[in-house]
Amino acid sequence: MKIGELARRSGLATSRIRFYEASGLISARRLGNGYRDYSEQTLHALEIIACGQQAGFSLEEMRNLMPDPTQRTSNHDLLLESLQRKVSEIDAMQQRLAQNRARLLEIIAGIEGKPEGMDCEENAQRMLAGWRDGANGAER
Repeated sequence: MKIGELARRSGLATSRIRFYEASGLISARRLGNGYRDYSEQTLHALEIIACGQQAGFSLEEMRNLMPDPTQRTSNHDLLLESLQRKVSEIDAMQQRLAQNRARLLEIIAGIEGKPEGMDCEENAQRMLAGWRDGANGAER
């Protein structure tokens, strides 16, 4: 199939498809007239790439996970290991985000509940100083 049809069927821009091809993630056969000819497997590969990117995989990680059409063996173990590693990365990221969220909520509460007699600027500086001190303590 030509690139226009592949773009229509995959929902991707032709420039994105060319980028993936230049990056070595997909390939096309060149016809006598110079047009690219993509197989049905290319459409499947684009779906895998899109799903992988939505799951947080970089293009380099996707390149390592893509099935090699020249080999008959499966990369099942590598795929499974990579998926498990990505889940662990997401878990760690969720933990960091939860900690960041809790800290921000503390700062908001501190700013909203400023001590009586303290002006807003002084209170904001007090809260930000506490935030910096907390961040420096976390780096140690």
